[in-house]
Amino acid sequence: MDFFTAVMEPFRWLVSAIMVSFHDRLSALGMPAAGGWTWTLSIIGLVLVIRAALIPVFLAQVRAQRRMRLLQPDLKELQDRYKGRTDQASRQAMAQEQMALYKKHGTNPFSACLPLLIQAPFFLALFQVLSGISNASRQGEGIGVMGHDQVVQFDSSSIFGAPLSASLLHGGGEPTAVAVLAVVMILVMIASQFLTQKLVASRTMAGQDSGSPLFRQQQILLYVLPVVFGVGGVFFPLGVLVYWTVSNLWTLGQQFLVSREPMRS
Repeated sequence: MDFFTAVMEPFRWLVSAIMVSFHDRLSALGMPAAGGWTWTLSIIGLVLVIRAALIPVFLAQVRAQRRMRLLQPDLKELQDRYKGRTDQASRQAMAQEQMALYKKHGTNPFSACLPLLIQAPFFLALFQVLSGISNASRQGEGIGVMGHDQVVQFDSSSIFGAPLSASLLHGGGEPTAVAVLAVVMILVMIASQFLTQKLVASRTMAGQDSGSPLFRQQQILLYVLPVVFGVGGVFFPLGVLVYWTVSNLWTLGQQFLVSREPMRS
């Protein structure tokens, strides 16, 4: 077992344990154990558990964004002071003073990415679990907490005729059904991510200089993150697309609720 596999093993175990827990409860309520909607709702349950656990992180992110907005006048003054000075010593001094400002205000320009970074290991673990389903089914193995019987159930499950273990790039099942479902979810992911960043930008960038570091960061996130989701989506199994689509819609809902609150100074 290599280092990366060893690091990811606890996350694979936790992700599969949460999915199996929801699956067993849904099956006990009468839903078919091998049904695609049973496993889809189990993945949605996984999203709800992880995102609920991340609510304190989200609130910390909102506070960090507010502090970033408040320090913009100081950053603008710093930029004006070093404007036109391109020597190494000036650039280094400016960078040090910027870091001192971030430290003073208790924030940093990458605070908006914190929930994504924390979710990353769980997302990678889910990708590893779901992308390994078909292989584990053929070899008579389980994955994480999922026993072989549950692996076989998941591998045979589908929604709208598209297997949850299939992907747009690697295929599986009925190609048309897989393509249509994958494209729809990818478009929803892109749209929800774009709208989320628009809400963040409208809240944090009101009245800000278009040349400020925060403005440039928000512009990058506004267009880069949807592209990342769109490109990455062609590689994801449909089960992973379900996770990320629901997670993005959760994020959009959170930002919508926050945007209705007045920005306190």
